[in-house]
Amino acid sequence: MYFARLLRSAGLPVGPGKVLDAISAVKLVGIGAQEDLYWCLFSLFVNRYDQQQLFNQAFHIFWRNPHIMDRMMGAMLPTIRVEKEAELEEMSRRLSEAMSGGDISSIVDTESERIEFDASFTYSDKEVLQDKDFEDMSTEEIAEAKQAISRLRLPIVEVPTRRFKCNALGSQIDMRATLRAALRSPDAIPLKFKKPGHRHPPLVMLCDISGSMSQYSRMFLHFMHAITNDRDRVHSFVFGTRLTNVSRYLRHRDVDVALDKAAEAVKDWSGGTRIGACLKEFNNYWSRRVLAQGAITLIISDGLDRDEGEGLQKEMDRLSKSSRRLIWLNPLLRYDGFEPKAKGIRTMLPFVDDFKSVHSLRSLIELSDVLSKQQSPGYDSKFDVMKLSA
Repeated sequence: MYFARLLRSAGLPVGPGKVLDAISAVKLVGIGAQEDLYWCLFSLFVNRYDQQQLFNQAFHIFWRNPHIMDRMMGAMLPTIRVEKEAELEEMSRRLSEAMSGGDISSIVDTESERIEFDASFTYSDKEVLQDKDFEDMSTEEIAEAKQAISRLRLPIVEVPTRRFKCNALGSQIDMRATLRAALRSPDAIPLKFKKPGHRHPPLVMLCDISGSMSQYSRMFLHFMHAITNDRDRVHSFVFGTRLTNVSRYLRHRDVDVALDKAAEAVKDWSGGTRIGACLKEFNNYWSRRVLAQGAITLIISDGLDRDEGEGLQKEMDRLSKSSRRLIWLNPLLRYDGFEPKAKGIRTMLPFVDDFKSVHSLRSLIELSDVLSKQQSPGYDSKFDVMKLSA
């Protein structure tokens, strides 16, 4: 019961029904072997791949240290306070916060400063939250970040279309409208003018959900949901070992329902990555449908490919030529010493128009500035052609 309470405090959906089922299962399996107990509780408390690492840490710390068990049995409180031990330093942020009963978050609250409402993006209760890495956020901070992302708006610049619309200040004569007006008043022929229409280009997002991106994929799905519900002609795809179109699911207004439906449709969460094969599938079956009228394409991936870039150059070349702008958002770029050493990263870089980091709320705000530009600025100054050739 106390172990289930710990998991629930760390963010896992463990309710009373699962606790009763776990007690019945332990009576059948027994507690003689730690491995049998582990898999017994794992089958009941873990529903998704992203919960496995958190459960694994909580299980080994809870059942290995008898002092933690003694404190929890004597506390009889919903939250448990323990001293900071060496084992707790190696925990994830969410688990350590659950074990310490919120001590860590209270320290952060005292050191942070409040900022005012930011009309261009959203608001944040703490200035430090906008610059904090998604991977280092606690459960409460993740919830605040999701609320901020839900209010995100991307000001994509409108582009002219081939169609015209009536406008009195236009520079071209609209012959069709002029003739229709002449039929109404045969004594005079009033001239009607037109100008090219403008429209937001389609936005296509390809998000990596492999194991190396598991700490960020959930936040990016919230980002994709916010953009989908903000404008029309948004197409969302996720890929790992296969490509899945989740555009239909993310159009649901309720973010929880949208993500649950998307999770049911995706079968390769936190698995390997086959970027070349997934882009080939996208180019063959989806590019003609969604990349029309000068679409802007966002690739959210760390570029680590299990196939070592097999067929990736050809598919990136085709994707780049089919897109008005190709923007690559890579969480690894947050490191100052990052260098494109992986073969997949080196293969993809020459074909992208913008290479940006996306690991925090601040990076998402900066993304709006990138999309507001009329033309791509080209490579980032850190990744010019001379460095790539070196």
